Amino acid sequence: MRTVVVIGTFDTKGAELQYVQDIIEKSGLATLLIDTGVLGKEPKVDVSRAKVAKAGGKDIAELVEKEDRGEAITVMAAGAAEMAQKLHAEGKIQGIISLGGSAGTTIGAAAMRALPVGIPKVMVSTLASGDTRPYVGTKDICMIYSVVDIAGLNRLSKTILGNAARAIVGMVANAEEEDVDDKPLIGTTMFGVTTPCVTAAREYLESKGYEVLVFHATGTGGRAMEDLISDGFITGSLDITTTEWCDELIGGVMNAGPNRLEAAGKIGIPQVVSLGALDMVNFGPKETVPEKFKNRRLYVHNPTVTLMRTEPDECAQLGKIIAEKLNAATGPTALVVPLRGVSMIDKEGQPFWHPEADQALFAAIRENIDPSVKLIEVDTDLNDPEFSLTLAKLMEEMMEQ
Repeated sequence: MRTVVVIGTFDTKGAELQYVQDIIEKSGLATLLIDTGVLGKEPKVDVSRAKVAKAGGKDIAELVEKEDRGEAITVMAAGAAEMAQKLHAEGKIQGIISLGGSAGTTIGAAAMRALPVGIPKVMVSTLASGDTRPYVGTKDICMIYSVVDIAGLNRLSKTILGNAARAIVGMVANAEEEDVDDKPLIGTTMFGVTTPCVTAAREYLESKGYEVLVFHATGTGGRAMEDLISDGFITGSLDITTTEWCDELIGGVMNAGPNRLEAAGKIGIPQVVSLGALDMVNFGPKETVPEKFKNRRLYVHNPTVTLMRTEPDECAQLGKIIAEKLNAATGPTALVVPLRGVSMIDKEGQPFWHPEADQALFAAIRENIDPSVKLIEVDTDLNDPEFSLTLAKLMEEMMEQ
């Protein structure tokens, strides 16, 4: 029988978790209860809070005695992640559901992030209408806003919790192995302003028998690709749109962290890298652009995204960073440079055309790149069909070797 993990703080959300459990079991699925509470009466569950705390590296009695809420959440989150991973590895669970406020969301989402992509995950949270990035990370977590606080059962909370319970039932009960081709997987990165290039390269590689996964380079997208490379899921990296480094360096809202551009090199898979959208830093609506950048060259991409042009000194730093990341690679690596512009709006006649900035980027790359990295310069802009074909054929050549 397929089993759904129901995880939460049973000392404070016991009635709500029981309500979810009952709906799941009435549907014909089994449940496995994990308690992540610390204070209050211990409920009858399948995995006790003591086991969770131990998996997180602490004794439950110690957590109770210290009464440090922050430490307790940290320990229980780590323990919940460890327990979920172990149960999945043993083939005992096929889905997971949780509910809670800030503490419950932190713990439940940690358990979900420990599970592979594809395992059904539902999180009912009071935080689901805000910034969910810290909780979702790079995993396929379905977050449902609780609307009211999770504090008792009432006509509204019952409806929302019932919907969530039936959602996880539908996912788990109807799960089937997808019919997939055993093709080599290539990961690539794309932005709106690099779409023509990525699309042409993807179509070429697909015509040659490869499967291409496209990641939106919005911070989370880049991290998702890095994670899947580290997990051995992706066997070739066509990293066309490295723009997330602009936001990491300068302070935009779509950064992917300081480890971006490292996974492929560490694993040693073939990687072809380019400079897509290194002409821009991302902010929200125009009024949200930090005051210190108000006089910079700005471009309203859409009502919710404002772009800021990178300047020569920033581009020089970006070039050095990218070169250093690629120099550390242990596998075949190439960097392909579009000499006439790095995005749809960075070419002659477009709003971000800035030859001095681009030249600073290219010069820093030439100065810092090691001979171990194949450096190719193409006298086109990034979205030119010739450039796309250069990238795709080079990726194909590396994969064949």
